[in-house]
Amino acid sequence: MKKDTPKYVVSSIVALGGFLFGYDIGIMSSIQEMDSFNKYFNYPDSLAIGVIVSSLTIGCFVGSLLSAPLADRYSRKLTIVLGALVCTTGSAITYASINRAMLISGRFINGVSIGFLSSVVPMYQSETSPSANRGRMVSLQQWAITWGIFIAFGIDYGCSYIPSTRQFRLPLGLQIVPGIMLLCAMAFMPFSPRWLVANDHVSDARQVLGRLRAYGHASAPEVAEELRLIHQTI
Repeated sequence: MKKDTPKYVVSSIVALGGFLFGYDIGIMSSIQEMDSFNKYFNYPDSLAIGVIVSSLTIGCFVGSLLSAPLADRYSRKLTIVLGALVCTTGSAITYASINRAMLISGRFINGVSIGFLSSVVPMYQSETSPSANRGRMVSLQQWAITWGIFIAFGIDYGCSYIPSTRQFRLPLGLQIVPGIMLLCAMAFMPFSPRWLVANDHVSDARQVLGRLRAYGHASAPEVAEELRLIHQTI
């Protein structure tokens, strides 16, 4: 295994949070034009469509306000876990929606999760990456957002040929899959070394840096140097 492999693996996995963001952005733009969607929800007018679409943004605003204190108190890792769990819940609600209120509620819950993930994922990526590669690792988040939008449009197009309510339910429900993937993958991801040092878990931080930077050798010189730099900036 190459020395750079762990940082790329960690940053790529948590970039699923960016994918979820992009998917949420792209999915409704085509769904709102689907015949089955409009018929099922009694042909919503422009105001109703505006509320359905913007409920995600309102949720993002709430989630972004909560993300920083949660990330500082409970860790970046557990906040990402919470974001994935909330996203999975919101996606299940939108998939099962039987009226506009349920759809708006699910979209709002999804927005809260995106507020968590869009704030904390780049933070986690930067804190688990060496300074020389930090910008590259964080850019994976934006790359994943773009892929999420692209795939959402593709799924919408494919599902537009389904002659039933699955035409819009399937694209909404498929967001559960990356949400569960992120939720499960985070069980194997390390805590942020910076958060560990800030909360007096220096020994744990040294072990994490050893795995990320030096093939598991916590006593390596580069690990000691990065710990020193973290101490200086906290």
